[in-house]
Formats: sequence, structure tokens, C-alpha cells
Amino acid sequence: MSQACSGGSDGQAPRRNAGAAWMADGLALAAAPTFAIMALLTGVLDSGPAEMLCSAKHVSPLSGMAMMYLLMSVFYATPWLRLILASVRRSA
Repeated sequence: MSQACSGGSDGQAPRRNAGAAWMADGLALAAAPTFAIMALLTGVLDSGPAEMLCSAKHVSPLSGMAMMYLLMSVFYATPWLRLILASVRRSA
């Protein structure tokens, strides 16, 4: 196996992997609040005249895209729950 594939002997691979892990953790933590804000904005701002013309009846503000963003926010809440659980375990 070459040094490029095995990480080499220069010690750079673990540092790059740590940086990638830090970036992935940051993106994972950013997803849930981003989708929650998008759900809020979609629910508040998408109730204009165009919305009334396009729908046959008045529907809940939590239907359509707002509901999808809300569900995505819930699904992506796992990193936040892990972070909270880790801090609770450290303090106990």
C-alpha cells in the first residue's frame, strides 16, 4: 500500500481527518436551526395573495413546504441531542 493510501509517515492524515470531522460536526449542528428558521419563514411569509390564488381552499400554515422544513429540523436534531446528553453526562 502506498503512503498516500495509508496516511503516510508525515503525520498529516490525522490532522486533516480531525479538520474534516470538525467541519462535519459544525454542519450537522447548523442543519436543525437552519431548517427550523426556514419553516418559520415559509409559514409566515408564504401566505400572500399568490398562495390564495393557487389553493382551492384555505389550508394550515404548517402544510406543504413549512411542514417539510419542520420535519427536516426534527430529523436533524440528533447532533444537538447528543451534545446535550454529553454535557449532562459530564456534569453528573
